[in-house]
Amino acid sequence: MIQVSKIKKIFNENGVQISADSMNMIRLDFNRHIRRMAERCKDGNVKRLTHRTYHIAMGNLGEYLK
Repeated sequence: MIQVSKIKKIFNENGVQISADSMNMIRLDFNRHIRRMAERCKDGNVKRLTHRTYHIAMGNLGEYLK
């Protein structure tokens, strides 16, 4: 789901080495984040995620109500 080479490149550009264990933790964290976004969409009755409904997936309902 995520491109390991792109993540490694970003860290490398900032002079940081990243271990395989850290890469796995990033992958797990990313997957958890995406699952939470999908659950928020389901709870908010969002059938299609668009730029107009993205705030629901992110949990920023307060911004939407302004």
